[in-house]
Amino acid sequence: MKYMGSKRWMLGNGLGHLLDSTAPQSGRFLDLFSGSAAVAAFVATRHNVCVYSADLQTYSKVLSAAILERTEPLAVDPTWSEWKESAIVMRQSIRRIPDTSKLTQQTVHDARAWCSRRRKWIVTRAYGGHYFSPEQSTWLDALRMTLPAEPAYHTVALAAVIEAAAYCAAAPGHTAQPFQPTRTAKRWLKEMWKRDPLIRSEAVFKSLCSRHAMVQGSAVVEDAIDAAKKVRAGDLVFIDPPYSGVHYSRFYHVLETVATGYCDRITGVGRYPLSTVRPKSDFSLVSKSENALDNLLREVAARGANAIVTFPDHECSNGLSGRAVTKLASKYFRVDRKVVSSRLSSLGGTSGASAVGSERAARLNAKELILYLRSRSKSSGKALSGKA
Repeated sequence: MKYMGSKRWMLGNGLGHLLDSTAPQSGRFLDLFSGSAAVAAFVATRHNVCVYSADLQTYSKVLSAAILERTEPLAVDPTWSEWKESAIVMRQSIRRIPDTSKLTQQTVHDARAWCSRRRKWIVTRAYGGHYFSPEQSTWLDALRMTLPAEPAYHTVALAAVIEAAAYCAAAPGHTAQPFQPTRTAKRWLKEMWKRDPLIRSEAVFKSLCSRHAMVQGSAVVEDAIDAAKKVRAGDLVFIDPPYSGVHYSRFYHVLETVATGYCDRITGVGRYPLSTVRPKSDFSLVSKSENALDNLLREVAARGANAIVTFPDHECSNGLSGRAVTKLASKYFRVDRKVVSSRLSSLGGTSGASAVGSERAARLNAKELILYLRSRSKSSGKALSGKA
């Protein structure tokens, strides 16, 4: 799925090797900024260790719980067939869905007006004609409103709809702002609006049903500092803090709406919920990010756990840098440091930038730190040594 960070990329570029060598020796694995759940799922499906994930946003909890909270695969049918049929019936209750196959500023304007009148169809009302075509948004709503009732299937199905929304969203790398029907961006809007959320939901649902944790874990909506208070000696803690000076809830509000099924007032080109209802983190504030990370590292160290920290190896907009993060970690841990190639969100680029001239690429090549932090209360080997 589209995500600002680069953990899926890094799992094949050093991080996965480190996790494979350290997680099996740990009491539990705690991912305190779970995001897309890539790291939590990687550990849970490969190692006989309990995985606990935390994030400030509900969509992250759902993505994690779909794997962490089960230890057996789920049968795809008849649940998928019944869910699909219910969604089809639900969607057929809406008449005259606008045709946007011929994309012009007028058809987009008309589509937005039509979507805004669908009061009970949350995704369509908030994002139809913007991030999604009317066709896509009504499918997402229909799937969301007919989720299977059985808890395990409900979570997996909701995770599949979240993933489908991320896949279809007409936006560059995240959902801060949608593509507009302008001369340069219309091409990308048209391309994204062709994607099929029903097909994507089916593929992700079937994939998730086959995946599960080796040991049952849990996923929660929780601040990282509070989650760190659950750490015990012998645990391994994964810390991938924000690198943006803008709260991540601005980039993933569309996924949060799909996860919660709720969106009240919306504002701006990005169709944001009011800032008062979006989660905020001290880690994204220039004035507080360093102190927040210092408090988190001190808390983990005091509890006798080891940790892995990933962070871009340059100065970031939230005031932190790779050098500053390494310095903070060295106050409380023995630090092994490695730098790897990675891909990070440009925080507002346009996919396919080379075709549209001056616009930025959605993802940029970058260097990222992987720090292995060893508790000073016990000795351990150099986990970053050797070939990754």
